[in-house]
Amino acid sequence: MTVTSETTPRIDTPEGVAWHLDALVSMVPRLAPMRDAVGVVMPRVNPKQFAGMAKVISGQQISVQSAAAIWGRFSQLPGALEPETYLLLDEDTVRAAGFSRSKYLTLRAISEAVVAGELDFDEVDNLPGDEAISRLVALRGIGPWTAEVYLLFCAAHPDIFPAGDLALLKAAHHGLGLDARPTIKEMIVIAHEWSPHRSVAALLFWRYFAALKNRESSLL
Repeated sequence: MTVTSETTPRIDTPEGVAWHLDALVSMVPRLAPMRDAVGVVMPRVNPKQFAGMAKVISGQQISVQSAAAIWGRFSQLPGALEPETYLLLDEDTVRAAGFSRSKYLTLRAISEAVVAGELDFDEVDNLPGDEAISRLVALRGIGPWTAEVYLLFCAAHPDIFPAGDLALLKAAHHGLGLDARPTIKEMIVIAHEWSPHRSVAALLFWRYFAALKNRESSLL
């Protein structure tokens, strides 16, 4: 089984991000103007492994502000951030922190998979991106977005691009000079050419989208 090379840095340090960005722009020169436009691209680091997955799940389909409030309450529950002790929490306790029933059950299924030896975060975190996503989406309640965000921000995986993210699609439309916003399928094909540096491409595009929003606001 092929795994991510140990000689390839993760994207959880400024040096790792810069290393991948240098390699990406060298490989795809048309991204250089986007990099010049945004300046320094910094890593975004979340908790690792089970705790990280719990944080991603807590933020599914809600606003950033709501997600932060729920995570603040949930992370303070005794035992909530370890799979073995999460299984000891009752549903009412978890839902009182702001989890829906489906999120409670999703995290319970993940806990059970870890305890049973069916899910090893160390192994998954080091798989090639597409294989890691496939392994995660096989779990109850884990869709592509959750898997991709976990791998990007918790595992610091170097080769993930969440092609369904609207901000990334808008950034690609403008930054790549496309005639129209790409579809998700089109974006997947475009980003595939950026492997094995797709994660820093995503970080670059998010920064570029933020710069676009700031520029548009300044014109109002």
